[in-house]
Amino acid sequence: MSRTALIENVTAMLQDAGFLVSERCAIRPKSFDVAARRGEELVLLKVLGNVDAFDAATGREMRRLGEYLSATPMVVGMRTRDEELKPEVVYFRHGVPAMHPDTAFDLFVEDVPPLIYAAPGGLYVNIDGDLLSESRQEQDWSLGKLASELGVSRRTVSKYEDGMNASIDVAVKLEELFDQPFTSPMNVMEGAEEVRDAEPTPDPPEADPDDEHVVGVLTRAGFTVHPTTRAPFNSVSEDEERRGRDGAKLLTGHSEFTPSAEKRARIMSSLGQVTKTRSVYFVEDEASRESVKGTALVSCDELAETDDPEAVRDLIRERAAEPGEA
Repeated sequence: MSRTALIENVTAMLQDAGFLVSERCAIRPKSFDVAARRGEELVLLKVLGNVDAFDAATGREMRRLGEYLSATPMVVGMRTRDEELKPEVVYFRHGVPAMHPDTAFDLFVEDVPPLIYAAPGGLYVNIDGDLLSESRQEQDWSLGKLASELGVSRRTVSKYEDGMNASIDVAVKLEELFDQPFTSPMNVMEGAEEVRDAEPTPDPPEADPDDEHVVGVLTRAGFTVHPTTRAPFNSVSEDEERRGRDGAKLLTGHSEFTPSAEKRARIMSSLGQVTKTRSVYFVEDEASRESVKGTALVSCDELAETDDPEAVRDLIRERAAEPGEA
């Protein structure tokens, strides 16, 4: 299956599951292909045939964007270089959950989150340590007895009860011994943080020198500006006065108003509908209109004409579509 066909299939699946899906980000550079929202769930999806093509720089960018937009970064793919991805298993690439389309179908359409994840050494599951401890004590088993039954050390059993995850073989043996499951599903929509190594959000990149005057204007207007490197927009900015409300975040682009810039502005508008953000494209030359599909167009000359931060805010609000609107 071609990558284009795979993206179309994943998009259709998300729509069937009740997600609003953005226009495909068919422009470079890009870290994700589509954004999708259902209620309060927001996902940034990268779709690949081979998930090993997902590199570290893209992983860092997607994790940053997930933080800025309160979204879950995710990869959907068919295989690695060595094997097909297993259904019902979550893999990780540079801190981002990755899964087979069948696993994504179970998660989004059937509302059945995966139980199994891949890590060095094999396949593992979450263990409910409190339930295991209670069941062991109800059976009047010591740590040593359970350890002997499982073929592990007392210390390992103690770690299971403290919340350490276990291999599938151990999980199956526990279910046989106590006649009940001890596994719990992974919260993939929160990035599966309970099973992947906890890492802070990667540091943001420096702003492009060509964008410094735009960043300066937005900063004076009360926005916190987060530069991007692999997105259809140059930055995600947050209005500190409206923090936590729809419309507090702003997707911004900046360049001369070329056909490529117009395409970016259109994609930004589609993303804004899904992510509930406004979008604005700052142009070096005069644009023939005030917006593109809901993305405000503001010339840098207009920015230079005012030192009033509130005037900048008003200009963006007047020309940009309301968050979530076309």
